[in-house]
Amino acid sequence: MSSITAQQLRAAANGPVNVANLNSVLQAMDQYGSIFGLDLPHRAVQYYAQIMHESGDFRFDREIWGPTAAQKRYDTRADLGNTPATDGDGKLYAGRTAVQITGKANYREFYEWCDGNNLNPPDFVASPDLVNTDPWEGLAPLWYWDTRHLNRWADQGDIETITKKINGGINGLADRIDHYARLALVVLGFAPEAVEQFQTKAGIAADGDVGPKTRAELHKALLAISGSSTKQAAFMAAPVVEEKPVVPTAVERQVKKKFSLLGWAGSAFGGGGGLGVAALTGFDWRALAIIIGAILIVAISGLVLRHYIIAAIKDIREAVES
Repeated sequence: MSSITAQQLRAAANGPVNVANLNSVLQAMDQYGSIFGLDLPHRAVQYYAQIMHESGDFRFDREIWGPTAAQKRYDTRADLGNTPATDGDGKLYAGRTAVQITGKANYREFYEWCDGNNLNPPDFVASPDLVNTDPWEGLAPLWYWDTRHLNRWADQGDIETITKKINGGINGLADRIDHYARLALVVLGFAPEAVEQFQTKAGIAADGDVGPKTRAELHKALLAISGSSTKQAAFMAAPVVEEKPVVPTAVERQVKKKFSLLGWAGSAFGGGGGLGVAALTGFDWRALAIIIGAILIVAISGLVLRHYIIAAIKDIREAVES
């Protein structure tokens, strides 16, 4: 049985929902939710937050096809089970259901899972549109959640890791957190926008920001209504690491080589742990003459070094942009 009602989901949504899509999700949850451990509110809120983001509050049960540049690349994504040839696999196995399962491999995996559980599924690989018929449309998100072991992270309130397991990155994290907070507040008896009211009641700074402290308190409150006998791990917010392009290895070696001279000069004559001015005390005059001469050379060559730095930075920028 579902621990969250259609009325609560509609209240937490950021706009109107598609009733047919929502009903498909709720019917599957009513029938199978407890089997997957999603009859516990703290898990169900995390689950719904993700699929509400993926489906635009249940408005879409299939990927909107442009095709965009990214969607065109789906066609040859062998890692998704599509063929390496440009043969239409990308569009054929585009995202469907509320969790937007994508790629031939996922359609095959879902079929094999259903077949292995004696559910007598149609052939989703041959006819992928059938995944959007009942009961499969509501069952597919449950299958995906369970086979990726996401209850483990829901038990810790770790929406960052759940997002990475579903998305492969942190795309849309802010919206997923917003859906989590809105639904959690509704389930706890608040209005979906009543963040500050909840924060005041929880005894934390009422700033309206759903940061880690607020999510920890929401998680704690949801655990309480999940049942005191349920022992879950402490709240954990995984660090959000900004995803940046990686500098190619060949360019990295070239840049390191260019900066090796600069690093030597900085460590030898700067104050960062090398030979600072104070360290010259007690040197033989001949040694001092050599060192001072080197400093003068570095000073005179300042413009050359500046040019060297700019060239190295340009190498990095061009490599990243390419």
